[in-house]
Amino acid sequence: MELLSRLADSVEQGQSDNAKDFTQQCLDQGMEPNNVLLEGLMAGLNVIGGRFKRNECYIPEVLLAAKAMHQGLEILRPLLSDADAQSLGKVVLGTVEGDVHDIGKNILGMMLEGSGFEVIDVGVNTGADKFIETLQQEKAPILALSALLSTTMPALKKTIEALATAGMRDTVKVMVGGAPVTQEYADKIGADGYAVDAATAVDVAKSFL
Repeated sequence: MELLSRLADSVEQGQSDNAKDFTQQCLDQGMEPNNVLLEGLMAGLNVIGGRFKRNECYIPEVLLAAKAMHQGLEILRPLLSDADAQSLGKVVLGTVEGDVHDIGKNILGMMLEGSGFEVIDVGVNTGADKFIETLQQEKAPILALSALLSTTMPALKKTIEALATAGMRDTVKVMVGGAPVTQEYADKIGADGYAVDAATAVDVAKSFL
């Protein structure tokens, strides 16, 4: 439908006010909340995610698109809850100890949420104990770790080792990312997945299901 297409375009172009308005208009016309999410908000986010993977746009544009999607999602969320929309699963997300960078983490959180995951964001400068405590409380099967400094990369390894010590390594899938992190390093520390950007990370999370 034209309205869903306009909603998707508004997300892709990072137009938060339009995304909010079009989401409400879709609902006013009697569309199912899940359809508005999948065919409107997520459709737009998927387009910008694809462009980002192909180096056709940059992080600020992805961040604007994610924020626009969130404007629509705020309207849909209570309705999706009422409709008992099926979550893909829980993801615990955070930046490792010693690192306070959060832009990449925040983009990933919004994109995961927009793709149907329930995201528990524990923030920045997070120690292994906090990750483990949150995983246990939430019974989450996926842990997404971010490190934006080469000096904090060892904290990725430390967190994975702490998971093993806690007896949780077989039940939790760990994916890692961040500017200095590589596939080779992810393999070396025993991570289950690596993503070069947020759009790829969503695909990696889905591959764990």
